[in-house]
Amino acid sequence: MKRKILVTSALPYANGDIHLGHMIEHIQTDIWVRFQKMRGHECYYVCADDTHGTPVMLAAEKQGKTPEALITEMNARHQQDFAGFLTHYDNYYTTHSPENKKFSSDIFNRLQENNKIAKKTIKQLFDPEKEMFLPDRFVKGECPKCHAQDQYGDNCEVCGGTYSSSELINPYSTVSGATPIFKETEHFFFKLSECNEFLRDWVAGEDTLVDGSKKPHLQTQALNKMKEWLEGDLQDWDITRDAPYFGFEIPNAPGKYFYVWLDAPIGYMASFLNLCERIGIDFDDYFKVDSQTELHHFIGKDILYFHALFWPAVLKYSAYRQPTAVYAHGFLTVDGQKMSKSRGTFITAKSYLDEGLNPEWMRYYIAAKLNSKIEDIDLNLQDFIARVNSDLVGKYINIAARASGFIQKRFDGCILDVSSSKLVQDLQQESDEIAQKYENREYASVVKKVMALGDKVNAYVDQNKPWELAKIEGQTERLHEVCSELIHAFKLLTIYLAPILPKIAQEVTQFLNLDSLSWEDIHRPFENLKINAYQHMIHRVEAKQVDRLIERNKQSIQNNANSVEVKSSENDFKPECSFDDFTKVDMRVAKVLKCEKVEGSSKLLKFQLDLGNGIEKTIFSGIAASYKHPEELVGRMVIAVVNFAPRKMAKFGVSEGMILSAAGENQLFLLDVDSGAQAGMSVG
Repeated sequence: MKRKILVTSALPYANGDIHLGHMIEHIQTDIWVRFQKMRGHECYYVCADDTHGTPVMLAAEKQGKTPEALITEMNARHQQDFAGFLTHYDNYYTTHSPENKKFSSDIFNRLQENNKIAKKTIKQLFDPEKEMFLPDRFVKGECPKCHAQDQYGDNCEVCGGTYSSSELINPYSTVSGATPIFKETEHFFFKLSECNEFLRDWVAGEDTLVDGSKKPHLQTQALNKMKEWLEGDLQDWDITRDAPYFGFEIPNAPGKYFYVWLDAPIGYMASFLNLCERIGIDFDDYFKVDSQTELHHFIGKDILYFHALFWPAVLKYSAYRQPTAVYAHGFLTVDGQKMSKSRGTFITAKSYLDEGLNPEWMRYYIAAKLNSKIEDIDLNLQDFIARVNSDLVGKYINIAARASGFIQKRFDGCILDVSSSKLVQDLQQESDEIAQKYENREYASVVKKVMALGDKVNAYVDQNKPWELAKIEGQTERLHEVCSELIHAFKLLTIYLAPILPKIAQEVTQFLNLDSLSWEDIHRPFENLKINAYQHMIHRVEAKQVDRLIERNKQSIQNNANSVEVKSSENDFKPECSFDDFTKVDMRVAKVLKCEKVEGSSKLLKFQLDLGNGIEKTIFSGIAASYKHPEELVGRMVIAVVNFAPRKMAKFGVSEGMILSAAGENQLFLLDVDSGAQAGMSVG
């Protein structure tokens, strides 16, 4: 039965370029949408730029632009990048739109009418120089738990502790460097704490589709995580930000703005309404409470909380339908590590395309890694080269290349109707299984299955050896039959891969002299038995292309670091302090007597330090990720701060100071001293 489906990807933020991490999600979504359309369903794919918030406001100010000018520029760049990777949206919009403003206000008013909005007076850190309240990510200071420096206002990246910005020691504004003060303000809160009963049912629920199949609202991993949240006490959600702020002002609340996480998911509705009004779709049919249509969200695992708890509850209590399903995916790593700017593996979409790398190479490789679970995906660059060359060039495209020459030269481009061929029928019989794998987002299984079929077709080539048949008198008819079977098999493989490789699929339709390729064409014979001359459709990946890509991204970072636009480097430093302040910190050379992992902690190492004159101290340091073999640190001379008050480290013991290290992008580096320095020497 024909389904009506609305699909979204998470909205990319409007203050940065699209990178390959973004492309995982948008390629994943685009493949699913293309498959649904090939099956004949009425499926729409909408997205938008997420435009509001303090980061956009400050980025625009830094560049000497208005926020509106910045987001317009970024929207054009984002659309260009996504189009370059062949992602096709029925509508790509912006959250800074009249439709989104209206929906945000209407939903807020409906929530108020349903007694789901509370007004509270709270204290927040305030920048006295910029005269603005500071979000947690714009406040840094000393971690109140492990005393690591330069930690954000909500969590410590060294010890992993969480806290409020009010607990930071010596906090400072990353906007101006000023010491923030506390100031009272009145905010609106969404009463998420009152939605527990509804959410318990929703997260564990499922929708029945028009064809009778069932769709769980969440993946098993996501469901388990949400149940953990729901077992505790859900906190009311602060949906307010104070001026100055780039966003929508809250109705009847001058100087108060909707927090970006209220209006961002509403942006899905706004983008769809914009499409509806443009091409004549009934919006209410998709968003009314009793809608029989489907709503599917594809997101990253880092925003699962918002989409699996906050968003369904907002929709429920503002009288709109809830999502059919929310699909979360993992992050992208490159060669087994987090994407890194310094290593050149923080790869932007534009740099990939500008280097002339084929976007379908990356679409195919990402598809070959994706499944329905919430797992990180690793882009192994050598495997990327080998897999694309082996699968797409060696197994798939090679079939058409090997058969088409004989068809053109010996048979004037005409093929036989071989729909009764065993080879063709064997490939056709796999269509239902492959369709189910696409439906369930098991793209890696799709790729594995299709490449196995490709192996089968290539084995058929080797068994029948058309190049030898062409030389044997009396085998012309058999040569024609074999090559026709190969062309038909190539058509079937193309249909199976079309959601992943849309550009190649389009080129194949021209090669085969077809109007289009749909899933129904799997079981249809060729209507026109004359094909066009074969034109090469894909080239091999060269290692030097990937090398240039990595170097390009390294160079881009270097150029940015040296450019005159980076003129606010003073904000990277802590607020000014006096020499007297500095002399209060007692730093000493120390010798590592013992270093070991801390059972029950993945972040901490336990050091026993010799400070000379028989003095020893125990210090816990959150550097375990950077030093996998702590026993190798024994005997090393380090620098330690020794006059901090002892601090209890949860259940692990008492830490009597801090060991100094330098923070790289993905690693911490212990500081040491030249040979000759002795334990206990003062550092200053």
